[in-house]
Amino acid sequence: MMSVYKIYIFLLTYFFLFPVSSYSYGLRFKGSNYSIDKRTSYRVFDKKVPVYNDYFDVQFDMALYPAVEIGYIVDIRGDYNEQAFNLFFDIRGEDVLFRLNQEGKSVLIALPVNKEDMTKNHWFKVKIAFDLKHNEVTLKIHNREKTRSGVYLSNSFKPSIVFGRSEHIIDIPSFAINSLSVNGDKKYIFPLNEAEGESVYDSVGKSYGKVENPEWLINEAFHWKKEYIFSSSSEAGSCYDENNSIIYYFNRDSIFSYNIENGSYEVKKTNGSCPMKLFLASGFFDSVNEKLYVYEVYHEPPYDNNPSIVSLDLKTLEWKIEGMHHLDMQLHHHDSYYDVQNGSYTIFGGFGNMYYSNRFYNLRTGVRDSSLNLKWNEITGLSGDRICPRYFSSVGYSPENNSIYIFGGMGNETGEHIVGKRYLHDLYRVNLKDNQINKLWELNGEPNIVPAHGMTILADSVFYVLQYRESVSRSHLHLYKFSINDGIYNVLGDSIPIISDKIRTNAHLYYNERRKRFFATVQETLDDISSTFTIYSLLYPPVSYSTYEKVKSRNNLPYTLIGGALGIVCVFGLGYIIRNKRKPKKYLNEESCIDELKSSKSVVKKEIEEKEARRTNAVYIFGNFTVYDNKGRDISYMFSLQIKQCFFLILYYSSFEGISSKELSDRLWPDKPKDKVKNSRGVALNHLRSLLNELDGIMLVYEKGFFRFVLSDTFYCDYLRCMELISNKLENPFREEFIKIISRGKFMTFLDNPLFDHFKDDVECKLEVVILEQMRSAFNNNDYHMTINFAKSEFNIDPINEEALSCCIKSYFNLKRENLAIVEYQRFMAEYLKGTGEEYPRPFTDFWC
Repeated sequence: MMSVYKIYIFLLTYFFLFPVSSYSYGLRFKGSNYSIDKRTSYRVFDKKVPVYNDYFDVQFDMALYPAVEIGYIVDIRGDYNEQAFNLFFDIRGEDVLFRLNQEGKSVLIALPVNKEDMTKNHWFKVKIAFDLKHNEVTLKIHNREKTRSGVYLSNSFKPSIVFGRSEHIIDIPSFAINSLSVNGDKKYIFPLNEAEGESVYDSVGKSYGKVENPEWLINEAFHWKKEYIFSSSSEAGSCYDENNSIIYYFNRDSIFSYNIENGSYEVKKTNGSCPMKLFLASGFFDSVNEKLYVYEVYHEPPYDNNPSIVSLDLKTLEWKIEGMHHLDMQLHHHDSYYDVQNGSYTIFGGFGNMYYSNRFYNLRTGVRDSSLNLKWNEITGLSGDRICPRYFSSVGYSPENNSIYIFGGMGNETGEHIVGKRYLHDLYRVNLKDNQINKLWELNGEPNIVPAHGMTILADSVFYVLQYRESVSRSHLHLYKFSINDGIYNVLGDSIPIISDKIRTNAHLYYNERRKRFFATVQETLDDISSTFTIYSLLYPPVSYSTYEKVKSRNNLPYTLIGGALGIVCVFGLGYIIRNKRKPKKYLNEESCIDELKSSKSVVKKEIEEKEARRTNAVYIFGNFTVYDNKGRDISYMFSLQIKQCFFLILYYSSFEGISSKELSDRLWPDKPKDKVKNSRGVALNHLRSLLNELDGIMLVYEKGFFRFVLSDTFYCDYLRCMELISNKLENPFREEFIKIISRGKFMTFLDNPLFDHFKDDVECKLEVVILEQMRSAFNNNDYHMTINFAKSEFNIDPINEEALSCCIKSYFNLKRENLAIVEYQRFMAEYLKGTGEEYPRPFTDFWC
């Protein structure tokens, strides 16, 4: 056994030597648009300032923000007044001018840098170097650099470095920094990866600096920020001008615009009303001609003679009829992409007239028919894999390989709505060069969710989509990052609420390269006429919940160290207890035995209450499948149906030696070709491992050809606890814990696959024996409330068990709740008719007379 002192050494090593994982997002400064006391100030060395000899430099990444105010970035000063320097920022037309000043004396370096080039990737590098030995100062901004010689510098410099507001500077712009380092004979690295608080830590977790009024950017990479809300009392639509970074929201008489780069917005009246009746109000933006195109692919009578395509000239704000051609069916929730270079707009899929579509239609703004009208043309000649009819799919275009990608949706193979729909989680690539369709992958067992419009492809290997449960009134959009190659995905950021009652409700995802942000628009309607239009943003790259929590935990480092110290004290205390345990016990008299028994029972009750209240590291399988991670957050939505199945199979067989790869594959992918099973299994297990990283006390291992879970007391599962209680004879107070577990609902109600029926039968057979036995015991002991609880739990297993009905009704009568007895009897009759096809023969009076 490890000695107490070895444990002590281990804890010291763990708490004090292991660094926290590093993520770099940055710190944003509140500028001159805030009152002076609200502006951000960051002192790099708040407690002890290092001394440099011969040389040191300050390097950091910097980003500018839409506000146009000018001001100072950083103040660097030594022990002497003449050794005070600051970096000033100004805008000069197309250039950004940086000036490194020797405070109160002169401008040492003026360095103009092209604004567009510098801000192309949002972040740019800054370096201020002091060569103390040769009296030189160097300023480097992005890809430009200048050196000034002949600056008097002492050989020893103790730099006080303050970004933003300081005792000497109050005029500061809106800017952000990250990846800060101070280099020389002593090197300090500050990732600026905090999520809250005023303390700033270096890369190994040691506190050095302090910041006032911080805005930690990682919060903007996790929480969607509400940018603006528009509303319209009539039918409205939206589109995005990617070139000018403007989101448009329009109706027949007005156009609302929001510039996502500087946060400005406008509302303008159009010259006259739109000549087309708006219904779905779909649209796209032609940035070359500065025209907004609005279309309706289908009009119900009496509007079927209306225009089908119109345009709004953004220069004159005049509407123009562009086409009269309609398709033969409505296409709700079709998706689309626009090829700016060729002026080509393509739509795919959709739902209408009780049918799903899998057709592609295209129109080109520069190609017109004999009447000079735009016309929809069906794209034919496609070959390869067939895409089944669907709507609610998401489409994205990749210029790198001139292909479009189609992901997910709802539909079926026939296209007929009457056949029913299924949720699709697949990805197709359509090569526009040879019109070849290739199915890349399909995920099975995923939750019933659909993607929103606007797939964002940022590299050849990944794409991003928003997904949500469209069948729920008050749903939530979540951002998913998918691998194009194999479908492995992560859920990123927090959620966006959406009311999805009406079919005209929709959401779009966009990405702005210059601001390094995703933008989501949510258009909601409650009456299919008026709507609200909300714009959200999320910093790129977005982070998952687990990453965000890890970063936040850095701010709790002092408390972790305190906890470590307390842990060490506990270890010594434990050693003391162990040593004293070895001493012979004194005999107890009868009175003390009774007191000990009472105390023991109270401890057991307390333990049960704590377990019932547990909301961390817990999985609940009775009733709704629910998972709480190590922070108490409900992460159930991250578990797809297939991952739930995989989790349960491994959990069930972990009581034995585990489950083999073959048996796992045969149960989850019985009809899949063997060459594809291995990849599907690998994807599922990797996803499961990723999710289990959010919980403590459970680990997936693979040993001797079997998968199983290794569990500790930190982890809780109601199914495992229930089996544990059954294996021991139930006694008070454990009976209360048992009834609370089974009262959550039916066992594994979330798994309807017949392959899992024998697992359910096995568990329910064990449960039923105990439930009926406990129900009888409770009834005989006049514990009518407990009798009713057990009877209702029995109905989860056998909805037409007459013994349970009898005990339940008689208990209600004994409790003077005759009305509830009648309700229970009526429920039972309905279940009996549903299960047997016959009327229940016994009258109500049989149970209470």
